[in-house]
Amino acid sequence: MSRACVFLDRDGVINEKPPRGEYVTRWQDFRILPAAVDWIRLFNALDLLVVVVTNQRGVALGLMTEADLEDIHRRMLDSLSAAGARIDRIYYCAHHADSCECRKPQPGMVLRAQSELDIDLARSIMIGDSDIDEELARRSGLKFVRADEGRVTAVAGRGVPGAEP
Repeated sequence: MSRACVFLDRDGVINEKPPRGEYVTRWQDFRILPAAVDWIRLFNALDLLVVVVTNQRGVALGLMTEADLEDIHRRMLDSLSAAGARIDRIYYCAHHADSCECRKPQPGMVLRAQSELDIDLARSIMIGDSDIDEELARRSGLKFVRADEGRVTAVAGRGVPGAEP
Protein backbone atom coordinates (compact mmCIF):
# COMPACT_ATOMS: atom_id res chain seq x y z
CA MET A 1 0.00 0.00 0.00
CA SER A 2 1.31 3.45 -0.91
CA ARG A 3 2.44 5.63 1.97
CA ALA A 4 2.10 9.30 2.71
CA CYS A 5 5.31 11.31 2.71
CA VAL A 6 6.62 14.61 3.96
CA PHE A 7 9.04 16.07 1.43
CA LEU A 8 11.44 18.58 2.98
CA ASP A 9 13.66 21.15 1.35
CA ARG A 10 17.05 21.24 3.06
CA ASP A 11 18.50 24.76 3.33
CA GLY A 12 16.15 26.98 5.33
CA VAL A 13 13.98 24.07 6.48
CA ILE A 14 16.34 21.52 8.06
CA ASN A 15 19.37 23.76 8.45
CA GLU A 16 20.05 27.48 8.60
CA LYS A 17 19.92 28.92 5.10
CA PRO A 18 23.19 30.49 3.94
CA PRO A 19 23.15 34.13 2.79
CA ARG A 20 21.80 34.71 -0.73
CA GLY A 21 24.31 33.58 -3.35
CA GLU A 22 26.29 31.47 -0.88
CA TYR A 23 26.30 27.71 -0.35
CA VAL A 24 26.84 25.33 2.53
CA THR A 25 29.93 23.54 1.24
CA ARG A 26 31.24 21.84 4.40
CA TRP A 27 29.85 20.27 7.53
CA GLN A 28 31.37 22.97 9.77
CA ASP A 29 28.93 25.50 8.22
CA PHE A 30 25.85 23.25 8.57
CA ARG A 31 23.55 24.28 11.45
CA ILE A 32 20.52 22.05 12.07
CA LEU A 33 17.42 23.95 13.14
CA PRO A 34 16.09 22.59 16.47
CA ALA A 35 12.48 22.86 15.23
CA ALA A 36 13.33 20.64 12.25
CA VAL A 37 14.44 17.87 14.61
CA ASP A 38 11.10 18.09 16.44
CA TRP A 39 9.13 18.08 13.16
CA ILE A 40 10.97 15.04 11.84
CA ARG A 41 10.45 13.13 15.10
CA LEU A 42 6.73 13.94 14.88
CA PHE A 43 6.53 12.77 11.24
CA ASN A 44 8.36 9.55 12.23
CA ALA A 45 5.89 8.96 15.10
CA LEU A 46 3.02 9.36 12.61
CA ASP A 47 4.66 6.71 10.39
CA LEU A 48 5.13 9.15 7.53
CA LEU A 49 8.01 8.78 5.13
CA VAL A 50 10.43 11.71 5.38
CA VAL A 51 12.29 12.56 2.18
CA VAL A 52 14.63 15.47 1.49
CA VAL A 53 14.58 17.03 -2.00
CA THR A 54 17.24 19.68 -2.46
CA ASN A 55 18.91 21.63 -5.24
CA GLN A 56 22.68 21.67 -4.66
CA ARG A 57 24.06 23.74 -7.51
CA GLY A 58 27.28 24.34 -5.58
CA VAL A 59 28.52 21.03 -7.01
CA ALA A 60 27.93 22.18 -10.61
CA LEU A 61 29.67 25.47 -9.81
CA GLY A 62 32.73 23.62 -8.51
CA LEU A 63 32.36 24.99 -4.97
CA MET A 64 32.27 21.44 -3.61
CA THR A 65 32.39 17.89 -4.89
CA GLU A 66 29.60 15.31 -4.75
CA ALA A 67 31.71 13.53 -2.13
CA ASP A 68 31.67 16.74 -0.03
CA LEU A 69 27.88 16.95 -0.39
CA GLU A 70 27.41 13.29 0.51
CA ASP A 71 29.62 13.79 3.58
CA ILE A 72 27.41 16.69 4.71
CA HIS A 73 24.31 14.53 4.18
CA ARG A 74 25.81 11.55 6.03
CA ARG A 75 26.68 13.75 9.00
CA MET A 76 23.23 15.37 8.89
CA LEU A 77 21.60 11.91 8.98
CA ASP A 78 23.89 10.83 11.84
CA SER A 79 23.13 13.99 13.87
CA LEU A 80 19.39 13.68 13.32
CA SER A 81 19.46 9.98 14.17
CA ALA A 82 21.30 10.71 17.42
CA ALA A 83 18.44 13.10 18.26
CA GLY A 84 15.81 10.45 17.47
CA ALA A 85 14.85 11.82 14.05
CA ARG A 86 14.98 9.68 10.89
CA ILE A 87 15.12 10.79 7.27
CA ASP A 88 14.23 7.93 4.94
CA ARG A 89 15.93 9.18 1.78
CA ILE A 90 17.75 12.21 0.35
CA TYR A 91 17.48 13.21 -3.29
CA TYR A 92 19.55 16.07 -4.62
CA CYS A 93 20.10 17.83 -7.91
CA ALA A 94 23.72 18.88 -8.44
CA HIS A 95 23.13 20.36 -11.90
CA HIS A 96 23.02 23.89 -13.28
CA ALA A 97 19.66 25.61 -13.62
CA ASP A 98 17.49 24.55 -16.59
CA SER A 99 19.73 21.60 -17.47
CA CYS A 100 17.74 18.59 -16.21
CA GLU A 101 14.41 17.21 -15.07
CA CYS A 102 15.48 16.80 -11.45
CA ARG A 103 16.19 20.44 -10.58
CA LYS A 104 13.35 21.97 -8.60
CA PRO A 105 10.75 23.11 -9.55
CA GLN A 106 10.84 20.22 -12.04
CA PRO A 107 9.23 17.17 -10.38
CA GLY A 108 12.02 14.68 -11.17
CA MET A 109 13.18 14.09 -7.58
CA VAL A 110 9.61 13.72 -6.29
CA LEU A 111 8.66 11.32 -9.09
CA ARG A 112 11.78 9.24 -8.48
CA ALA A 113 10.95 9.04 -4.77
CA GLN A 114 7.36 8.11 -5.60
CA SER A 115 8.54 5.25 -7.80
CA GLU A 116 11.26 3.97 -5.45
CA LEU A 117 9.35 4.32 -2.17
CA ASP A 118 5.73 3.73 -3.31
CA ILE A 119 4.51 7.17 -2.21
CA ASP A 120 0.91 8.36 -2.48
CA LEU A 121 1.44 11.93 -3.66
CA ALA A 122 -2.22 12.87 -3.04
CA ARG A 123 -1.68 12.23 0.70
CA SER A 124 1.76 13.86 0.86
CA ILE A 125 3.08 17.36 1.51
CA MET A 126 6.07 19.50 0.64
CA ILE A 127 7.60 21.78 3.27
CA GLY A 128 9.83 24.43 1.76
CA ASP A 129 10.94 28.01 2.11
CA SER A 130 10.70 29.32 -1.45
CA ASP A 131 8.47 29.90 -4.44
CA ILE A 132 10.47 27.16 -6.20
CA ASP A 133 9.42 24.67 -3.51
CA GLU A 134 5.81 25.81 -3.82
CA GLU A 135 5.94 25.36 -7.60
CA LEU A 136 7.44 21.88 -7.15
CA ALA A 137 4.51 21.00 -4.87
CA ARG A 138 2.01 22.29 -7.44
CA ARG A 139 3.64 20.36 -10.30
CA SER A 140 3.79 17.19 -8.20
CA GLY A 141 0.25 17.32 -6.80
CA LEU A 142 1.48 17.88 -3.22
CA LYS A 143 0.03 20.08 -0.52
CA PHE A 144 2.45 22.86 0.39
CA VAL A 145 3.58 24.36 3.69
CA ARG A 146 5.98 27.31 3.69
CA ALA A 147 8.51 27.47 6.51
CA ASP A 148 11.21 29.93 7.43
CA GLU A 149 14.04 28.90 9.76
CA GLY A 150 11.87 26.44 11.69
CA ARG A 151 8.58 28.38 11.72
CA VAL A 152 5.52 27.66 9.59
CA THR A 153 4.63 30.88 7.75
CA ALA A 154 1.96 29.73 5.27
CA VAL A 155 -0.21 26.70 4.59
CA ALA A 156 -1.48 26.11 1.04
CA GLY A 157 -0.77 29.73 0.09
CA ARG A 158 -2.44 31.26 3.17
CA GLY A 159 -0.41 33.14 5.74
CA VAL A 160 -0.34 31.92 9.33
CA PRO A 161 -1.32 34.69 11.80
CA GLY A 162 1.54 35.56 14.10
CA ALA A 163 4.04 33.41 12.19
CA GLU A 164 5.96 36.22 10.56
CA PRO A 165 9.04 37.16 12.58
